[in-house]
Amino acid sequence: MDRPPTPDLVADTLAWIEGRLDERLTLARLADRAGLSPYHFSRLFTARMGLAPMAHVRARRLVRAARRLAAEPGLRLVDLALESGFESQEAFTRAFRRHFGTSPGRFRRGLAPPDGDPPMPHPAERSRAVARLPGLVTRDAFTVAGPTRRFDPATAATIPDLWSHLIQALPFVDGQVPSWSTYGVVWSADRQEGSFDYMAGVGVRADGPLPAGFVRKTIPAATYAVFRITLDGTALPPQVKGAMATIWGELIPASGLAVADSPDFELYDGRFAPDRPGTVIDVHVPVVA
Repeated sequence: MDRPPTPDLVADTLAWIEGRLDERLTLARLADRAGLSPYHFSRLFTARMGLAPMAHVRARRLVRAARRLAAEPGLRLVDLALESGFESQEAFTRAFRRHFGTSPGRFRRGLAPPDGDPPMPHPAERSRAVARLPGLVTRDAFTVAGPTRRFDPATAATIPDLWSHLIQALPFVDGQVPSWSTYGVVWSADRQEGSFDYMAGVGVRADGPLPAGFVRKTIPAATYAVFRITLDGTALPPQVKGAMATIWGELIPASGLAVADSPDFELYDGRFAPDRPGTVIDVHVPVVA
């Protein structure tokens, strides 16, 4: 069972990382220090920061490397790469180019080091319009289907595209469970990179035809903590993003519950109207009962 975290676990972790960029840092080590499972810690950190823990570590090392390039003209790139935690100069160069948009060599020959530490992400703005419902909920296994894609923190803003695809295909009679509820399902989260599979789906029977582009997935029986988001009628994505930061960054750690390594999902009932104030979304997080 995960231990209760410190009052601001993520802020404490950020400061701890900054003082240990020369050390061997792993997700397991970060999670162990936080007193959480790697899965729980990774979801918490990514929800708060918009970046997976080890991606954050790499970004901070790249910032420091850029400054050293500017300040130490005799420094060999291969030495800088190894001292920055990369297995080779080639891997360092690829990561540097992705992060800064230029190669280390070009950077050294004329570009200034980054101003203001831009790679240090700011914590996501959190929402107060979300609360944990009393008790736990046990659900039997059920099957959903819908368009599915893999996302990471940089591409998560395009998740609404899946919902557009789903809505255009509804209703389909053959195979669909007539509840009219829809599900936003998350699974196969990569704890190192913060990527995950996401489906915008509806309940379906275990067999039968599906619309083109739909994938079928069975959600196993599980026990869930349920967190209710109450919408205010404004744009939906910022509200959901803020609510998820609150759920993973505050409410789950405060609950003392251990998160199970199983799909979690948003449940939208058949009356869902995102532009109507008071509409709710129930986020189901599987926990160890």
